[in-house]
This record gives sequence, structure tokens and C-alpha cells, in this order.
Amino acid sequence: MPEAAHTFESMSHVREMARSIVDGDVRALARAATWIENRQPQAEPLLEELFPSTGRALVLGITGPPGVGKSTLCDALAASARAENQTVGVIAVDPSSPYTGGAILGDRIRMTRHHADSGVFIRSMATRGWLGGLARATAEMTMLLDAAGRDIVMVETVGVGQDEVEIARLADVTVVVLAPGQGDDVQAIKAGIMEIADVFVINKSDLPGADKLEHEIKSSLALADQSRQPPVLRTVASDGRGVPEVLAAAREVRARTAEPDRAARMWSSRLREMLRERLLDGFTEEQFAAAGRDVAAHRRDPFSILREWTRESARAPNAQ
Repeated sequence: MPEAAHTFESMSHVREMARSIVDGDVRALARAATWIENRQPQAEPLLEELFPSTGRALVLGITGPPGVGKSTLCDALAASARAENQTVGVIAVDPSSPYTGGAILGDRIRMTRHHADSGVFIRSMATRGWLGGLARATAEMTMLLDAAGRDIVMVETVGVGQDEVEIARLADVTVVVLAPGQGDDVQAIKAGIMEIADVFVINKSDLPGADKLEHEIKSSLALADQSRQPPVLRTVASDGRGVPEVLAAAREVRARTAEPDRAARMWSSRLREMLRERLLDGFTEEQFAAAGRDVAAHRRDPFSILREWTRESARAPNAQ
């Protein structure tokens, strides 16, 4: 088949996929999610087609240390949203398997009560070595679920501490989840994710130490920017207590902070990351390994290699 005809057929298929996704076809949505996560060539033109349909979803970033109940809170938030007849997308970012590169936990064991509900779309994504608590294609996956008409899109980060700050560049509202009895959480993370919280949630608040943890959070906030005092809420996500209040607080934060300047700043950060990813996609692991050997052996210097790669990137077809 001639190249032009092949391209036309491919774009026709992409447009058909985009229409199906906007119309609520869950199978098309799942297929597109696979395209994006595997970085298949159809993914980018599909997202271009879908972009005009984005911008409506409430994007919630759910972050915090391991063991505080982030997944349980996401599950409860999804149930609360569905009780309001709102649709939900969940991106659960998991550590990578060292053997397969896939998500270790996977969506099969997450949120099992929603498995038959087409109003809840859950996708587990592996970090595959990507830092910041997110997977590499998380921003694109968020755009996909937004375009698919999901009212709320939740992004649950890995939960590894201070690297979680990347979620603030992606989410409309960042929810930092803590729990009593997890050690001195506030001291451990206040230099990182404390500053990005739009809402604090003390989960497992029926356990001893909840009062002390709330006092520590509020004391830390009192020393910070007085113009920004996030609400501190208590939940027992396992039985739904306090969960509707978290959803209400997130909506209030979004309504208060929905300014064009804030959206522009967030997109500026996202575009910087997307550019970095695109440049990295232009080179193979073997190229990096070979260049590393050359520099280590002093056969070449790093600066000439970077200049060469920059020229190659500028000449690449997708750089136009």
C-alpha cells in the first residue's frame, strides 16, 4: 500500500477511535490506554484528536507515604462519586516488577467492588524507573480519561516520600494522605509533599494518635505560608467515614484556584516534562550505554556527545 494511503487509513482509524472514546466506548478507552502506556505511534495523534474534549474533569492527585491507605481512600472516593452519579477514572501508579517491567500490584486486586461498573475505569501503570512517584505516561493517561468524559480522574502515586511532588504539576487538587502510627510522618516529609498539599487527609483516624498527628500538621502549617492553609480532614476510608467531605473540599479548592494563570503555570511545567520525554524517546538504551562507556574510558567527552545528540534531535522527523 502506498505510504500516503497507509497514513490516511491510520488517521481515519485514529479519528474513529477518538469518536468512540468521546462517545463512552470503554473498550476503545482501554485500547487507547494501552497505546499510551506502550508509547505506540498512534497514541500521539489520538491525543491530538482528543485534546479539544479535555479540560472538564476534576483531577485529584492522591499521595502520601506507604501504608496510609491511599488505595482504600481512592476506592471510597470512587464510591462516593458514583453515589452522585458521577463517572470516575483511576490511574494507580505502582512500582515496577524487576522481571517484567509491569505494575507489581496491578488493577486486578484494586477496587474490586467497582470491577463491573462501567462508570469506574481503573488503570494500573508501572513506574518503570520513572522518578517522582508517577509513571512516564501519566499526564497523557489523565488527558485520555478527561477526554473520555470522566467527571473525576484520580491519580494515586507510588508513595515513596519526597519525590511525590511531581503530582502537583499534574493535578488540579493534591490530596496528601497521612495516618497515625506510621512514625513521625510530618517530620519525614514536610520538606517535600507537605508544601504541595491542597487538602490533608488523616486516614485511619479511629486509631490512637490521630489527635497528635492533626496537631503536628497544623503546627507545621502555622510555620509556613500564612496565605495558604489547606484543610485538614479525618477519614476512616475503609468504612467511608469522612470521604464525602474530602470530595467536597477538593471541589471547593478547585473552584477557588481555577485561574488562567495557574493553568498556564501547570501546562508550562507539563510541556517541559513532555519535551524531555520526547527527546529521550529519540535515543535507545544502547546509545546511552555506549556513550557512557566512551565517557568513562575518556574516549569522548560528555559535551560533544550532547551536542551531537541535540543536532540529531533537531533533524529527526518528529521534531518538525
